[in-house]
Amino acid sequence: MRETTQLKADALGVGESVVMGVAGTAPAFSIAATTATLIAAVGALAPASLLYCGLIMFGVSFAYLHLNRSNPNAGASYAWVGAAFNPVLGFFAGWALLVASAVFMVSGTIPAATATLILIKPALANDSAMVTFVAAGWLLAVSAVIVKGIKPTSYTQIIMTGIEIGVLIAIIIAAIIQFAAQPAHAFSLAWFSFAQFTPQLFATGALTALFFFWGWDVTVNLNEETRDAAHAPGRGAVMAMVIVLLLFMAFAAITLLVLTDQEIAQSSTNVVFAVAEKLFPKPWSYLAIVAVMLSSIGTLETSILQFTRTMYAKGRDGVLHPRYAILHKSWQTPWVATAVITLFGLVLLFLSSNFSSVNLIIKDSVNAIGFQVAFYYGLAGFACAWHYRRQALDSVHNLIFLTLWPAGSAAFLFFIAAYSIPTFDLTTNIVGLGGIAIGVVPLLLNRKRWRRSSARRNT
Repeated sequence: MRETTQLKADALGVGESVVMGVAGTAPAFSIAATTATLIAAVGALAPASLLYCGLIMFGVSFAYLHLNRSNPNAGASYAWVGAAFNPVLGFFAGWALLVASAVFMVSGTIPAATATLILIKPALANDSAMVTFVAAGWLLAVSAVIVKGIKPTSYTQIIMTGIEIGVLIAIIIAAIIQFAAQPAHAFSLAWFSFAQFTPQLFATGALTALFFFWGWDVTVNLNEETRDAAHAPGRGAVMAMVIVLLLFMAFAAITLLVLTDQEIAQSSTNVVFAVAEKLFPKPWSYLAIVAVMLSSIGTLETSILQFTRTMYAKGRDGVLHPRYAILHKSWQTPWVATAVITLFGLVLLFLSSNFSSVNLIIKDSVNAIGFQVAFYYGLAGFACAWHYRRQALDSVHNLIFLTLWPAGSAAFLFFIAAYSIPTFDLTTNIVGLGGIAIGVVPLLLNRKRWRRSSARRNT
C-alpha cells in the first residue's frame, strides 16, 4: 500500500471550524479556572478587561485570517513567521505552541478529572492520586479519538461544545432574570469602561484575560483538512472569537451580579458551579460541572490537534525528525506526533501529582501558557504586518486590518509578556521562558537535515 503523506483534505466545513475555534478557547473551563483570579486583579472591571483584551486579540485573529489566505499550512505561525522573517524565528513560534500545548496537558486534564470525580464521588476530588489517574484516563481517551480521524474528532467536539454552550447560556439568562433586581453588585456601565483603568491595573489583568482567548487558532492548524482551506479556517477563527468574547463578557458580568466578593474569592476555580448553585436546585446545578468537564475535554482535544499538526508540519519540512510527519495509512492522522504528546502529557501529569495544591498547578501553568501564547501570537501579528506592508497604503481597510491592528496587537502582547516576567515565581518562569529556550536543542540537532530539506525544496 502506498504510504499516506497528506492529511485528510476537505474533511471539515466552516461550521466545524467555528465549533473547533470555540472549543479551543474552552469557554466553561476558562471561566471556571480564571474568573476569580481576574476579578481579584481588576475587581468590577473584569468585563472591561475581557472586552479590551478581546479587541486586542482580534488583531491577531485578523493576522491569522490573512496569512492563512496566502499560505494554508498546518504549521500556521511556524510557517508564516519563518517565511516573513527568518526560519529560526519561525521554528521558535511553532516551538512555543508545542510547549504551551504540552503544559496544557496538565492544566486541561486535571479540571476534567476533578469534575468527573465530583459527579461520581465528591470526596475523591481532593485525592491527588485519584485525580491524576482519572486525568490520565481522559488524556488516553481523547488521544484515541484523535488518532481515529478528524471526522470522529469533529463529531465528538460538536456534541461536547453544544452542551457546554447551552449550559452557559442557560446560566447567563437565569442570572439576569433572578438577580437583576437585587444584585450582589449593582450593575454599572463602568464595568465596561476603559477610562476606569490605570496602565498598571490594565496590565495586571491583561495576561489572565488573554488566557481566556487562547485556542481559537486551532482552526488554522486544521486548514489542510478543511474545505476552502485558504478562506474557511480564517473565517471560522474570527467568528469563534466573536462568540467567545460575548460569552466571556456576559459571564464576568453575571458573576458580579450573582456572587458577593467573599463568594467569588471562595469559589476559586469553580466559579461556574458557584453561580449555578445560587440559580438552580440540585441536581440541576451539577450541569455546570458537566459543562466544565466537557469544556476541559474539548480544549484538551484541540490542544492535541494543534500540537500534532504543528509537529507534523515541522517533521514534513525537516525542521524536526521526519518520523513526526508519519500518518496512519487508513485514518490519515499524525499518529506518531499524537503518541508523543500523549506520553509527554502522562509524564507531566504524574510529576504534577507531587504538587501540594491543584490550584497551584493550574495557576502556574496558566501563567506560563499565557507567556508562551503572547510570544507566538505576537510573532504572527508582526509577520502579517510585514508580509502585507506593500499593500498597506492601497486602502484604509488594508492599513487597519493588514498592518496597524495586527502590529498593534503584537506589540501589546510582547509588552504584556515582558511585564509579566518579574511578577512570576521561579516555577512559572522556568516553564514559561525555559520551555521556549530549550527549543535550541532540537533546533541544533535537526539543523543539517533542515538545511538539506530546504535545499531540495528550493531546487
